[in-house]
Order: sequence, then structure tokens, then C-alpha cells
Amino acid sequence: MNATPLKPEQLRLNIDPATLGFADTAELQTTELPWIGQERAQNAARFGLAMDQADYNLFVLGEVGSGRSSLLRQLTQAVAAGRPVPPDLCYLHNFDAPERPRALRMPAGQGRELRQLMTRFSRGLQTEIPQRLGSEDFKSESGRIQAAYQSEEAKAYTELDTFAESHGFNLFRESGHLVFTLMGDKGSALTENEARALSKERRAEIDKAEEALRQEIARFLDKTRPMERVMNEALAALRRQVIKPWLDHEMQEIRVSLKKQIKDSVKLGSYLEQVQHDVLEHIELFIAQDSDDEVRQEALTQLLLGYRVNLVVDNAGRTGAPVIVEDNPVYHTLFGRIEYQAEEDMMLTDFSRVRAGSLIRAHGGFLLLHLRDLLSEELVWEKLRRFLRSGRVQIEEPGSSPMPMAAVSLLPEAVDVAVKIVLIGSVEEYYALQEGDPEFSRHFRVKVDFAESFPASGDTRAASALYVAHTCRKLGLPHFSAAAVARLLEDSHREVDDQARQSAIFARTEALVAESAALCRARGAALVDALDVDAALTARRQRHDYPEQRLRESIAEGERLISLQGTRVGQINGLTQIDLGDWRFGLPVRVTARSHAGTRGLLNIEREVEMSGPIHDKGVLILHSYLTALFAHLTPLALNASIVFEQEYQGVEGDSASCAELFALLSSLSGVPLRQGIAVTGALNQHGEVLPVGGVNEKIEGWFRVCDAAGLDGTQGVLLPQRNLRHLMLDRAVVDAVAQGRFHIHTASHVGEGLALLSGMVSGITDAAAGPYPIDSLLGRCEQTLKAYREACRQAVAETKTPWSP
Repeated sequence: MNATPLKPEQLRLNIDPATLGFADTAELQTTELPWIGQERAQNAARFGLAMDQADYNLFVLGEVGSGRSSLLRQLTQAVAAGRPVPPDLCYLHNFDAPERPRALRMPAGQGRELRQLMTRFSRGLQTEIPQRLGSEDFKSESGRIQAAYQSEEAKAYTELDTFAESHGFNLFRESGHLVFTLMGDKGSALTENEARALSKERRAEIDKAEEALRQEIARFLDKTRPMERVMNEALAALRRQVIKPWLDHEMQEIRVSLKKQIKDSVKLGSYLEQVQHDVLEHIELFIAQDSDDEVRQEALTQLLLGYRVNLVVDNAGRTGAPVIVEDNPVYHTLFGRIEYQAEEDMMLTDFSRVRAGSLIRAHGGFLLLHLRDLLSEELVWEKLRRFLRSGRVQIEEPGSSPMPMAAVSLLPEAVDVAVKIVLIGSVEEYYALQEGDPEFSRHFRVKVDFAESFPASGDTRAASALYVAHTCRKLGLPHFSAAAVARLLEDSHREVDDQARQSAIFARTEALVAESAALCRARGAALVDALDVDAALTARRQRHDYPEQRLRESIAEGERLISLQGTRVGQINGLTQIDLGDWRFGLPVRVTARSHAGTRGLLNIEREVEMSGPIHDKGVLILHSYLTALFAHLTPLALNASIVFEQEYQGVEGDSASCAELFALLSSLSGVPLRQGIAVTGALNQHGEVLPVGGVNEKIEGWFRVCDAAGLDGTQGVLLPQRNLRHLMLDRAVVDAVAQGRFHIHTASHVGEGLALLSGMVSGITDAAAGPYPIDSLLGRCEQTLKAYREACRQAVAETKTPWSP
């Protein structure tokens, strides 16, 4: 079994620009973003958006940058364009309970029309009522009514005045009140001194006369008050009689103007009747008066404010259903709010200060939300859950108290809302929400799953070219040549480390398009070429690779011990990947193993000091299992062995170094040195098969750069799993070095192939059962060492007379 050296053409995918079918992206015409490699998500989204049943809301899951938000917005807008325009929503004054404003839905555009009609109506009230009440006919009739009352009242007053005079009192009116004074013998009012001088008998007579006058005054008032009331009622009836025909005409005009059939026509009719009744009840406020006119004017202003129309959702001019993207779904913006105004240290509000949120404004259409934004406020999520159960939105202030020092609080009428919610989140958020909220799956029955990558084909490459053309036009950038697009496609393959798949994270591609175009303009070219894309990638690496550079410098300066030539026993260079979030790179790490006779078995030093993760520990346990299987004929093994990652202080995770650990351990057991110029990556199973690992390109390039900095001598290279062959998308510098024979890349499907390459001798591993192995093989030497360990343990037991139980 021998490791397989790879040819340069196997190390990366090279896309021929001629196969793309265009010279540059200016030839490609597109008006919308293509769904590239997302057929599953597209079909699911179309299904969910077309379903009119309740609870078929969409949950869109995928990675940031996969186009999930942009594509869903584009698709919902296309679907919404073919749907009917939803109605307007108004809030009106509730004459019966002002604290509970009434909701009114009207056909699109009629909410605005009703508002204009009611504004015109209010202006008409202020001109028509005074004008009609100032007409000669009205004045004549009202004068007749008042004259009849005044005649009867004057007759009764004359009788009262005569009675007062006969009892020695002078009666007169003052500020609307009846006042009387006692008269003296000389016909003038009696002074205080004169009253004191009266005899006791005279004062008694006066008291009796005063009591009689008071009773007569009471009878006068009892007689005239009903007469005044009748007069006022007659005047009010006259005013209503004069104004009502005009009001009837105006109300009919409003009804005729709003001639379309509306769902809430009965509610609108009831409201107009209440407005008409309210005007007739307050006609006197429209009549100018000399006294207290400021108070009257303020009351009139408040009266007219109640006739306004609060148009909270205006769909006039819309051609389809609404699509609302709510990027700030806090309580008020999502569910609506009630505004307050400070007045004399009090917070006041009315129906005109009710504001609709995006949920109500999206009625009849679609609302796009990001789950992470919703979950930032627990109250928002809880209210949204209640809406999903009921389908109704109640505009209210959060919490128990609407506003500190609020003098007036409102509870607007709840409204039914038919909206399809498109909730966008990550895969982790989707499954966490499923587990944490049992009702979630019931309300979001359509799962729109965006892939992170997809199989590459001629169609996906053509669609990717359309995406580049669309981006250039959207951002106003110079177009890309076919060679530049081919380079972008190759980078897409590199992003997912796969020659057969492309990355679905098009946000990275868009950024690379913008950066490449900027470099193109900097050199004064009109068309972006492959060299601009390469320059952008180089510039990006230089912006991010400082940590990688410092670690490579530490190797070159001798701080980190890495051997690049020669051979060593029990020592090998493993390859690791470091992911900083915005940058990934590979770095070699020395793996060493020591072994001697004993009974403790295999010791993982990282695990002992709690610096290894569970996956790495699993890999070491698998290694131990395979080692036991290799030498099952020698069980129990008399072995003490330790493995360590040298100079690794940040912890170790992953099983991609388990092959390197096995090679180092077998080298230590056999005494056979291993080549230090060949770095190793690969996982191991219990049968000795080499399993694929992640980050293979970064690991190879990290080792290559270390070797290149020290000077390639033609002996260096990398051993990787044969199953990682399709994942190779190596930098062209690595490919060129392999083509020139200065660097080598080998693959192995079994650890025996790697042992032969690294040790230069037969491994001894066959398909037959374990051992005994040929003496001239590497495992044969390991077998001899283990036998020697076993004998040493037996001798130690014999000398100490202690039972040996490995």
C-alpha cells in the first residue's frame, strides 16, 4: 500500500472562461436576483406565499449572506403585485365611549376621501350654521317665540311686582336674579339705622310680609321656568329645523361620495348618524355670543376635533398587497402606539393619536421580520404569539399603566389582521424555537431552508454570471469579463472547499465584486478582469492575515519548534486550522509521542490537563482502539505511552490530527524515524481508514508558506486523506510549486499507506488478521518492542513478587 502523489491538475478546479458563453457581463440582461442553487427554498417559498389558509406563515432559515432576505423580499413583492389592494383603516371618535375609539375599514383610497369629506364638513358647519341662523326668516320666527314668552313672563312679573309693592317692598332684577328691598314711609328704601329704630311689632309685620313675598316669588319662578324651558326647547327645535335639512344633505353627499360597498358600511352609517345628532345637540356653540365667547370657542374647537378621521392605514395609490420589511420590530413599531401630549402636568390623548404598527399596515399582504430582532424583547414575542393565536391586534401601551400622570387612557377597538409573516433566522434559532415554543410549528408550517452550498453545473454558473451582472448594475460598477467571472466562480468553490459545489453565501461574492471593481477603476480600466479579482483577494488576505503572519514568523525565528527537513523518531508535523471568524488559516504543530514499558496504556496529555475538546478526546480513544486491534495477539499490552501537541497553549479540538498522533506513536514504538518535511492531516476510524477533514486547503497552504519561507528543497509536502481529493482548491502558488517538483501532495486511504510514505519502509499492515508482522516491517518492529516491554514488566513483577495485571 503506497500513498498516491497528486498531479497539479488535481489540486484545484480551473474554469475555462470560454465555457461561460459570454465576453463580459454587459451582455447579460436581468431585472431581478436569480435563485442560484436554491430550488428547494424557492419552491417552498412559492408554496407558502400562495397558501391562503391561516398558520401557513414562513420560516426562512439559512446563513447570513445567503440571500434569504433579498430573495424573499423580491419574491413577496412579485406575489403581492398580483393580489388585491387591502382596505384602508380609520379610527373614529366614539360618541358613546370616547375612551374606546372605533375602527373602520374602507376600500383603498376611501379612507383618505372620508377624511377630506369630514374636514370639509367641519368647515361647512362653521359657516353654514351661523349663516342660516342669521337669516331673516329664522330671526323672525325666533323673535316670535321669544316675544310670546316675554309677554307671558312680563304679565307674571307685573303681578309679582304689584304684590311686592302692596307689601311694602321694591322688586327689581339684578344679573338675572330677583332682588327686593323694604320701602320706608317716604317711598325710599329703608336704611339700616331706620330698620333698627322700628318697633318690635313693626319688625314682626315686615318679617311676615317678606315671607309672603318669598312665597310669591317661588310661585312666579315655578310658573316662568317651564315657560322658559318651553321657549328654549322651541328655539332649539327651530334651530334644528333650520339646520337639519342642510345636515341631511351633507350626510347624503358623504354617503354618495363613498358609494363603493364596504364591509363596515353599517358602522359608517351609524357613525354619520351620531355626528349629525351631535351637531344638532350643540348648535348653540356655533352662535357667537358677547359673553364667554372664548369659552364657547374652545368648546367648539373640541367639538369639531371629534369629527376628524384618523387614517392610520392609507392604501390609496397602491397597486397590490403591501410588503413591509420591519427592521426595528420593537413593541410600538410592530403593534402600534398611542401618543400623548403634555398639558398642565397631565398627559392627554384622544382617538386621533392612535398610530398603527407594521403588523396592521401589512394587512392583506406580507410582513418580513428577523427572529433575532424579535427575541431581543420578550414582551414583543409574547404579544406576537397572542396575535398568531387570535388573528387580532389590539393597540395598547405595554405594561399595566399606559403613561405616568396620564389623565386619559384609550383602548382602541381591536382589528382583525390577515397577514402572512415571513420570519427569517438561522438554523440554530429555528430548532431552538421549535424546542422552546410548542406552538411555533403550528403557526409556521412552511420551512424555507436555504442551502449553504449547492452542486455546481452549467446552469448555476450561468445564474452566477447573471448575479454578477445584476450587482454591477445595482451598484453602478464596471462590468466583468468572462475571465473575471470564472475567477469569482473558482473563489466560490474555494469558499466551500469543494470542486463540485459552489458557495451559496453570495454576500461574499458581492463584496468581492465591489472590491475588484474598485481596483479596476484604480488602474483606469473599463472592464474588470481576472487580475483585478486576484488583486482583491490578495488585498483581502493582507487585511486579515496578520495573526497568521506572526505565527509563521515565530516558526522562522525559532520560537515555535518545527522541523522542515530530515527524520525524527516519535515526532511528526500535524496540521491545524485556526478560525478567527473573519479569517481562516492553517498552521503546523509538532506532535510527539514517547513510549516505554508499563501498564497505564495510552495517555493524552491535553486531555489530562483539560485542554482538549470532546471530539479530540474521541479521536484519541479511537486511536487507542485501533492500536489495540493491531496488536490484539499481544494482549494485554504492557505499554505506557504519551502523546502531546508541542507548544500548544490554547487548547485542542477536532480529530483531524489522529493520524499524525498514530504515526508518531508507532514511530516511537518501532524506533523508525519519520520524514519531517511531510506534514500530515487526517482522521482515523477503528479500522485504520483515513477519514476526510475540514479546512484542508488552509492547512496545506499554511504548511506550504512555512516551507516556502525557509526555502523549498523538493522533499516537503503534505499527506492528506484520499477522500479529501474533491475538496482541493489550492492557491496557484502551491499548484505551481507542485508542477515544478518543489512541493508534493500525497493522499492515503489507509494509515498503512501513510506509514510507508513517512517511514520509507513497509508498514506490515495487511487485510489479514492482526500479527504477527514481518520482522522487517514497521509494525514488526513495534511488535518486537511491545514483546520487550512485556518481558520487562514480567521481570519487574518477579523481582518485586507483585502480581502483574496490565
